[in-house]
Amino acid sequence: MISRLRPMNLSSHFRAYSLRAEGGNGEPIDPILGVDHAWISAPQFPAHPHAGFSAVSYLFLDSETGIDNRDSLGNHNVIQPGGLHWTAAGRGVVHEEFPVETGKTVHTLQIFVNLPEARQNGAPFALSLAPSDVPVIHAAGAKVRVPLGTFSSAKSPLETPTELTLLDIALHDGAELCVPVPAGHAAFVMPIYGDLAINGQLFEREQFAVPAFPAQKTGHELVLSATRGNAKAVLFSGPPLRQPVHWQGPMAMASSAALASAIAAYQRGEFGTLDSPIVPANHL
Repeated sequence: MISRLRPMNLSSHFRAYSLRAEGGNGEPIDPILGVDHAWISAPQFPAHPHAGFSAVSYLFLDSETGIDNRDSLGNHNVIQPGGLHWTAAGRGVVHEEFPVETGKTVHTLQIFVNLPEARQNGAPFALSLAPSDVPVIHAAGAKVRVPLGTFSSAKSPLETPTELTLLDIALHDGAELCVPVPAGHAAFVMPIYGDLAINGQLFEREQFAVPAFPAQKTGHELVLSATRGNAKAVLFSGPPLRQPVHWQGPMAMASSAALASAIAAYQRGEFGTLDSPIVPANHL
């Protein structure tokens, strides 16, 4: 199954390629609702609410600066290049993120991960992973960072409310990497740069193709090969939640009634608030 990335250029300081779930139950990337592969060099979004899912930020190591992250729970930290921050919105939270230094580019994945229905009305919380705590596996011609989940002998220290593996994979020209996908896990591969073959099928970066692999009853392998120079990709995998998705703006719940309830709670001020905006350092 092939999904497509869509360009999403909001300004000269924000350009992205966007992937979204299709249909009403998150297919074919369940348990993920969407991913934005973005380059950001100035504040773009004011403080905003989330409910029913997790908002995850992962910064690539080539980011020129970090992201200032804060929320209505009182959390405030800087996500450094190579680090990850997971905000489980649950029944509702307000947060904002922006580059620490305006004019320097953050290279990031903004990932929206569905929560199991039983946890969508739970208390919000946040998890952070420093770059130095991300496990790394080196293989022949390959480097794999494991910020979420497991690969080979590496396991991320984060315990997340939705089971998910995220592998940041860099391949030298001619290198090949076998990635096991457990039984019951769906997977998809997002290209970052270069041309990549998956199980022998070539996907050129300019095709904006995201190959997705439905969950199977038995485990299988995905073989990633860099056949035309160096390549980089991110592989996601996890068990699908297979639950309805009712999405409106920055909120996603498993029923229309729950969505309406979350919106009403936000309007009553139950998600909390943030104080006056922080002015980022100006690098222009």
